Amino acid sequence: MPTRNGVTGFMRWRPSLAAMSLIALPLASQAMGEPRHATAMHGEPAYGAGFSHFRYANPTAPKGGRLIQAFVGSFDSLNPLIVRGNPFQQVRGLVIESLLARGSDEPFTLYGLIAEKVETDDERSYVVFHLDPRARFSDRRPVTAEDVLFSWRLLRDKGRPNHRAYYSKVVRAEKIGERAVRFDFAHGSGQERGQVRDRELPLILGLMPVLPAHAVDPERFEETTFAPPTGSGPYRVAEVRPGESVTLKRDPDYWGRDLAVNRGHYNFDELRFDFYRDGNTWFEAFKRKLYDLRFETDPGRWAEQYDFPTAKTGKLIREGIGSGQPKPLLALVFNTRRAIFADARVREALIELFDFEWANANLYFGAYRRTASYFEGSELSARGRPADGRERALLAPFPEAVRADVLEGRYQPPVSDGSGRDRAHLRRAIELFAAAGWTLRAGVLTHQASGEAFSFEIMVAGKDEERLALAYQNMLRRAGIEMKIRFVDGAQFERRRQNYDFDMMPYAWQQSLSPGNEQAFYFGSEAADVPGTRNYMGVKGRAVDALIAALLAAHAREDFVAAVRALDRVLMSGLYGVPLYHLPEQWIARWPGIERPRETSLAGPLIETWWRAEAPAPKVSP
Repeated sequence: MPTRNGVTGFMRWRPSLAAMSLIALPLASQAMGEPRHATAMHGEPAYGAGFSHFRYANPTAPKGGRLIQAFVGSFDSLNPLIVRGNPFQQVRGLVIESLLARGSDEPFTLYGLIAEKVETDDERSYVVFHLDPRARFSDRRPVTAEDVLFSWRLLRDKGRPNHRAYYSKVVRAEKIGERAVRFDFAHGSGQERGQVRDRELPLILGLMPVLPAHAVDPERFEETTFAPPTGSGPYRVAEVRPGESVTLKRDPDYWGRDLAVNRGHYNFDELRFDFYRDGNTWFEAFKRKLYDLRFETDPGRWAEQYDFPTAKTGKLIREGIGSGQPKPLLALVFNTRRAIFADARVREALIELFDFEWANANLYFGAYRRTASYFEGSELSARGRPADGRERALLAPFPEAVRADVLEGRYQPPVSDGSGRDRAHLRRAIELFAAAGWTLRAGVLTHQASGEAFSFEIMVAGKDEERLALAYQNMLRRAGIEMKIRFVDGAQFERRRQNYDFDMMPYAWQQSLSPGNEQAFYFGSEAADVPGTRNYMGVKGRAVDALIAALLAAHAREDFVAAVRALDRVLMSGLYGVPLYHLPEQWIARWPGIERPRETSLAGPLIETWWRAEAPAPKVSP
């Protein structure tokens, strides 16, 4: 499905030091750690102190040129850190940096960036960030401890729901010396203090974006704006055409260009991001070489529509690149806040009626693989694996939370005969509906008590989504169900999605090999009623909350994997969406001149490590 993007601007304001401080809370005595160049969620960092560059980056890549990328959708803000608006997301990372940088060859390891060193203890009860004295914002003002404290407090109080939830777990924040900031967490030194032990918090704080206190007005921070933000990153916002394009230019004085984490990164002098209203226009623009590369997700287009004349004359490069990350879970999500989807038997019946085999063969050239797990294709997935002793111990307090077939590793999504008229699945669906109080009357699925016809709406925002919805609409019609299709533009889709104003919609959850605090943002009970989270289905379950807490508290990787698999089993058992499909690899088409490293990271292709090839020197006649 196409990505939707959007952005916000910042005004000047200088906070007082008093505004930055908190009342210090008494903490138990703690064993101090040693400042290190990196920190890993589990185990040791793969790259030692003094490493020169990441394996998947080319440190000799040429600098220069322009890269043009394109998306379907629009944007109305340059601030990706607030709920309001449809922001331009690439500001984060390219313009606004975090304290530490993520290594893309490991599940979750962070290396020095704005903070050259990080310190914590074995209990992860606190973290200290030692700032690099060279760190500067684009206006050449130094990045200070006051900026870090300001950013933490601002995002805790006015940021996105996930930031508010993460950063509120800090009980004390203070400046130490000239260039260090310490954060203490609620669980103290082995004392729970009524809160979940969260060993991920030092890393979560390490990913905190750092904003300049002298250039941000907290009173207007939550407003959408196109004013270019001031950041410490490798690029600056050079031009904004609202809703159409954003151009970033590489900062020639970028303070961090020689850091190991940045060698071979950010090689283009200029990045331009164009936005198109629909998928057809988006593709036609690529055929005309109006942008440089595209990630293709449509099997039909990939199979049949890349033989256009300029592809041959222009020597278009097409390739499939694998990734070690879990495959995204794309689903038609049930909003269980709606009464019609409250019964799990109803949801299971609707899953039975989706004929994946027919859709894959007739719409997608058989290119897709069926998805069932929220961590598909990784060691974290429970699909096809019986629960081991660790998982069963975690799940024991919640005997009703996991289906027997999921616990035993037998569960698979329904498999049809591919005809589009599989009677066995239709019968099974009708039986499930009947058990939930629905029956067929004159060809219409009707509630036995109220006489209400079974009807709901699916919200889509693209032609590909609409095509799938039309196919599903026909599948449901065989069971006497009316599914209406509501096609909305990208901005309206985003507004309604953030406010859970839909019956059903397509959505894909992207997961990593180190799921953590974001799982509460995706599936936690508290997130179900907070606008702007990704708990789109409205999950509220003690088992889910307990397992998220368990994965956050795990010391050993084995305990962590067990907690994630147990969470996967509970979510699979909840039947919160019609599970769809994934591609076995990422399809990328690029025009000559755009080059990439030979080595690919565990996370897959990283555009920030690509470059524009130098033009060949002109031949000189003898």
